[in-house]
Amino acid sequence: ALRGSPRKGCMLDSNSEGTQRIRVVVEGHVQGVGFRCFTMDQARRLGLSGWVRNLPSGAVEAEAEGPREDLLAFLEAISEGPAGSAVRRVRPEWLPASGG
Repeated sequence: ALRGSPRKGCMLDSNSEGTQRIRVVVEGHVQGVGFRCFTMDQARRLGLSGWVRNLPSGAVEAEAEGPREDLLAFLEAISEGPAGSAVRRVRPEWLPASGG
């Protein structure tokens, strides 16, 4: 289920157990090009939970939870980004799962 984030981003919830978590900051031309919607679509397609938001720096930050294999596919997809974006740098950080 999608819901608004208290941090003015977008959230996607799932009830999966046994998950891993990744936080990613994506830099480049990633705002104003549908990058957040693209990121949410990729997470939804892979069955991940998490959130995504624009940062004041012009970067996009996302956090996702799910099976490691799906998180790696998510990371690969957002490293490419949607048409119109230009991803310059992706900074992933693996974290303990928070449970959804």
